[in-house]
Amino acid sequence: MVDSLEYNTGKIYPGFRRAHTKGICVAGHFDSNGSGAALSTAPLFVTGTVPVIGRFNTGGSVPAGADADQIFHGLGLRFLFPARQEWRMALDDTPIFIVSNATDFIALQIASKPDPSTMQPDPSKMKAFLSVHPETQRFLDYLAKAPTPSSFANGTYHSINAFRFTNADGATHFVRWQFESETPFTAIDKSTSSKLPPNFLFDDLLQRMHEAPLRWHLILIPSNPGDRTDNATIAWGPGHDRVDAGTLVFDQIATEENGHCRDFNYDPLILPKGVSRSDDPLLPARSAAYAVSFERRAIEGPRPDAITLQEEKGAAQ
Repeated sequence: MVDSLEYNTGKIYPGFRRAHTKGICVAGHFDSNGSGAALSTAPLFVTGTVPVIGRFNTGGSVPAGADADQIFHGLGLRFLFPARQEWRMALDDTPIFIVSNATDFIALQIASKPDPSTMQPDPSKMKAFLSVHPETQRFLDYLAKAPTPSSFANGTYHSINAFRFTNADGATHFVRWQFESETPFTAIDKSTSSKLPPNFLFDDLLQRMHEAPLRWHLILIPSNPGDRTDNATIAWGPGHDRVDAGTLVFDQIATEENGHCRDFNYDPLILPKGVSRSDDPLLPARSAAYAVSFERRAIEGPRPDAITLQEEKGAAQ
């Protein structure tokens, strides 16, 4: 999977993540209201406050890429608990994923490799891939129609995959979850986004957090009978229970070079007691790929963060 990302990009950027390369560190806490304990014994759901380190990021593998070129918004979270427990999450701003397994992910990276002369994938290769992967076409159709958040601050971030929760009585539930922002949603104008400054998402987040903390509600969504727990390309239907488990608050922000989110990964299988993996094959694949990416960039040594590179690129121009 990591090799395919490097192949798709056509260039390795030493010291950087192989995907979701451009990011910024945030920190704060999670205020639990105790409601999540009905589903899981995880320490996050005990009434009280838990510290958290996060990382907002765009998609892609080019450190100095402009924000407008990356329609994907992501959020990594690392919750720290007593007794050496922690919970790491890798969240997307889409409720579904583009493929359902590692083999298809690799094939997509190969098919979508940009032609250096046009910076676009070969249409014939993409057509061939999409003809046998309707789930990927469904995801692309969703992206084309769905409004894109104008800010990291006003987006909803989804677990994508389902996980198995176990409560104090030993009852288990498959659960997806999402963090829903208290900041009113506004959409970016896709027709004019290319005219925005290259770091507009990160500049906006810096300004907002210097003015006031930002908040999201953690909404747990238990599965209904018939919901797929092994396929992240399929959205769960309407009519689900929603459990508001508490509030995520970010009140600190720093570049990756100065913050504390760069030198570890957001492995979705680093889980506390009370939460375990589902039968979704993407979970072990993501975990393994994150580890390989981390090992490679650790050997290569840290570089200036992507935002600093973008600013240096702009100054040189």
